[in-house]
Amino acid sequence: MKQISLLQTLTVKLLCAVFSFGLLGMARGLDEGLISTTVAQPSFIHEFHLEDTDLSAVEKANRLSNITAMVHIGSIPGALLAFIMCEHVGMLWTMRQLCIMWMAGVVIVITAAGSIGQVYAGRFIMGLGIGQAGVVVPIYLSEVAVPSLRGLLVCTFATSEYMGIMIGYFASWGTTMHISNNSSKQWIIPQSIQIIVAGILLLSSFSCEESPRHLCKAGRFADGTRALSRLWNVPIHDPRIQNEFQCILNQLDDAPAGTSVQRLGRSLKLLITDKSNRSKLAFLGITQLLSQWSGPTSITTYAPKLFSLLGETGQSQKLLRTAILGAVKFIASLVCTVFLIDYTGRKRPLIAGIIIQFIAMLYIAIYLTVSLPSTDPVQSNALHDAAIFAIVCLYLTGVGWALGWNSIQYLINAEVLPLSVRTVGSSILMCFHFANRYGLTKAVPSMLLDSGLRPEGTFWLFTAVTLLGLLWVWMRLPETARRNLEEANLLVS
Repeated sequence: MKQISLLQTLTVKLLCAVFSFGLLGMARGLDEGLISTTVAQPSFIHEFHLEDTDLSAVEKANRLSNITAMVHIGSIPGALLAFIMCEHVGMLWTMRQLCIMWMAGVVIVITAAGSIGQVYAGRFIMGLGIGQAGVVVPIYLSEVAVPSLRGLLVCTFATSEYMGIMIGYFASWGTTMHISNNSSKQWIIPQSIQIIVAGILLLSSFSCEESPRHLCKAGRFADGTRALSRLWNVPIHDPRIQNEFQCILNQLDDAPAGTSVQRLGRSLKLLITDKSNRSKLAFLGITQLLSQWSGPTSITTYAPKLFSLLGETGQSQKLLRTAILGAVKFIASLVCTVFLIDYTGRKRPLIAGIIIQFIAMLYIAIYLTVSLPSTDPVQSNALHDAAIFAIVCLYLTGVGWALGWNSIQYLINAEVLPLSVRTVGSSILMCFHFANRYGLTKAVPSMLLDSGLRPEGTFWLFTAVTLLGLLWVWMRLPETARRNLEEANLLVS
């Protein structure tokens, strides 16, 4: 009942914000879901020579990782670009231009016609747009939300990422089933879905309000108050509006003034020289490092390959298993967003999710270490059952990630950093986030080789990092639920 009463506080303007900004998580989700399955489709493999016999195993792994990781390379400067754009044109127009950049990159990719260089270029441009979304959306949603709904609103970004992954997986599975392996339409049609989604979100943004905090930072205090009033659907003189507005003004006293370039320099100086801000940045950086290297993002990117390691050999079977993984992660994330993140707090579902992820990773690591082919019927049946449970555990890693790290990694950035350094700090953290994702995406194909860590060694690494993350969260993560942003900022110092 408490969840229902919370949801009843959603206003039309907040619903517009959830739709236009919250669903931008689909940008990253669609890319991850589509590229992980696209590189496994015969038409794409043939067109871009991913399995040519004159390539060594290492060269094949490098070509695969270059394609999948290029979006993350583009996302690093994209995260920095987000700060500049937000300061110059505000969050609404930043969101609109990133949608256009995302669409432009997709168009370049689907018109590549066998040119792998054009695929790299298109995916880099896609990354410039997608990288901005990781900065703009959590900040915007945290700044427009009422405190009781902040977790739900910000976590719609993570949930919509899984919606995108699920749609991407099923779209590729569908075209593999119904379109010839010799036709480039097999991979172009699913990729084109991104253009439709970006266009819809771009148009819907014209129904949204600008962030009240951004308007106040720009000196437009009356506009900021009116925007907050419309977002929360209460009169300007309501005590809730006045209290929130006063909190904004209190933090603005510490915010850098001047032009956008001057504010950037002063914000960076304040972020680096202030001991409390340095502590927050280090805390959030370690959180990003532990979450990314715990492994589930690489499972999302290379799911078809990992399913083949666990015994799935048929192309359509691998893609169907992958599509089901996307659905499982989406449902788990939706449950966390709607029923847990604001009702039970941030820390409980995160710890539960990491524990589930740890147990699943540990089993897969043990299975890959001890499983050997056997001609004994009894042992063969036991190995078959063990392989089935390993596949189940692959799904459980997605459940744990959706309940845990993925629901927190964007929210905690927006909640912990103060207004004076929030945008620049989030930009730096998302650069670090994408650098880690690039490193992991680039490394995993080589890690799985016999000359690398091998599959079992890779999962032992993920298991160890997941355990470290559990200890870190248990000892260090504060509970920020039901506090306004300014109160939440004080919990990490």
